[in-house]
Amino acid sequence: MEKQKTKIAAVKGMHDIMSPESRLWDEVEKTAHRVLSAYGYEEVRTPIVEATDLFVRSVGESTAIVEKEMYSFKDRNGDDLSLRPEGTASIVRAYIESGAALSETIARYYYKGAMFRRERPQKGRQRQFHQIGLELFGVESPLGDVEVMATFAHLLDELKIDGVRLEINSIGCDKCRPAYNRLLLTFLEKHSGHLCEDCKRRIGRNPLRVFDCKNESCVEQLKTAPKISHSWCDVCVTNFEGVKDGLKTLSIPFVFNERIVRGLDYYQRTAFEFTTEKLGSQNAIAAGGRYDGLVRDLGGPDVPGVGYAIGMERLILLYEQQHGRPKPKEDLVYFAVLGENTAKKVLSTIQMLRKDGVRVEWDFGAKSLKAQMRRADKLGAESVVIVGEDEIARGHAIVRDMHDKTQHEVRLTDLPMHFVQIGG
Repeated sequence: MEKQKTKIAAVKGMHDIMSPESRLWDEVEKTAHRVLSAYGYEEVRTPIVEATDLFVRSVGESTAIVEKEMYSFKDRNGDDLSLRPEGTASIVRAYIESGAALSETIARYYYKGAMFRRERPQKGRQRQFHQIGLELFGVESPLGDVEVMATFAHLLDELKIDGVRLEINSIGCDKCRPAYNRLLLTFLEKHSGHLCEDCKRRIGRNPLRVFDCKNESCVEQLKTAPKISHSWCDVCVTNFEGVKDGLKTLSIPFVFNERIVRGLDYYQRTAFEFTTEKLGSQNAIAAGGRYDGLVRDLGGPDVPGVGYAIGMERLILLYEQQHGRPKPKEDLVYFAVLGENTAKKVLSTIQMLRKDGVRVEWDFGAKSLKAQMRRADKLGAESVVIVGEDEIARGHAIVRDMHDKTQHEVRLTDLPMHFVQIGG
């Protein structure tokens, strides 16, 4: 007796998206495409695998992502490659490599796809996760920041999702942040005995990142830390006031939260998060900010940029929590075909309907009528076309309405016109 083979499971933290959940993802993605297109954003699709150095230079060598979360490897030629842990660096690389950084005064891009980080899997946070993000290049005005935030507020409106709050901050710039870092460093060294090991390591490398820590002891100590707003230069003050004024003009509510610093090296000035209290500890649905020096640091011209990324798993959880999963589409036509000979004779009719845009399912005539009717009901079919040898001989089919349970005969040759008229 042949030994049963062991089943192969999905890799830990990497999940399948099956129907009906996939229909929900499709609905959200199509809505995002419609909203972002209204603002002039064009889709860019970048490779999942990039040179590791791209993320070391952009995300930051001392970040948790680069230090311990990236899936990195050497290929057969010995090149250091990584699965992308985030989307912005790849978009900037493509923006430079394509020549658009030199030819486009203002460029608007959005992307969607899988990202990879080896973190502890939990609800709304997986090792393969998905993002929709956008990047706006070439705009220094704080109104650029406002437009970017407005796109997500607009998407939430379109999806009819509530309970999400916009939190904003400014983390200063190259001129004023060094002075703040010195103040913060002095404070952290004084309180280092109460900080976790990760924060102790951050002190000498990027002290601002301690505000990302969720450790209760660290959070408590940082309540008395120097406030970054007290160190802003005049330009940063003016910029932040411009962001707030723009959001008020668009009636987008927000709160000022000085703990928002963003975890990546390339951010400066505006930092923001859209958060919710409806998903437990994983409360950030979308997050981003301004990164004016990143294009230059990756070998391009000195072009300002601002953008954000949406955590799709969390957005989907929130959407499903408030609206449930989508119901089966009611425009399905199911062909209950009796016998293989009949199946061969209606094959061309089914193909013609599908080419006319009618959704058709069938089981190739291999089951009883009773079993096929149960299948049609399970699929949520709007109509069932019943065809057996008798119907073929007479050149007719029985069309059953699954809502009112009525049925009538239609010529086989008239079926395409019949369903196209109903659908239209």
